[in-house]
Amino acid sequence: MKDFGFTVIKQRTIDYDQFDGRLLNYILEMEPSFKVCLSCGGCTATCSAGDLVSFNIRRLNLMLRRGETVELESEIKKCMLCGKCQLVCPRGINLRNVIMLIKKSVAKHQTVNS
Repeated sequence: MKDFGFTVIKQRTIDYDQFDGRLLNYILEMEPSFKVCLSCGGCTATCSAGDLVSFNIRRLNLMLRRGETVELESEIKKCMLCGKCQLVCPRGINLRNVIMLIKKSVAKHQTVNS
């Protein structure tokens, strides 16, 4: 095999075989406004939880769209549901509802697996 002088970092690879789009489809069905997200980062910039811990709503959106539900479970617990993200969203996305839907789905998933 030819050595090109670089390696692929495991954290930055997406395993499409592990992709689980059920949660994303459920969120988009229950909160259709989430379809128009631009990933502008306004929500992340104003996030109170992001000032205190390493919480990033934009990264949460990316994990959701990639189907990375395992990482999503630990990340979603950091949200304080203050609603600042919803106030600054230029598209008017109901982000509190999106967060609550993710939290409910994660809780339901944990009780099924227990």
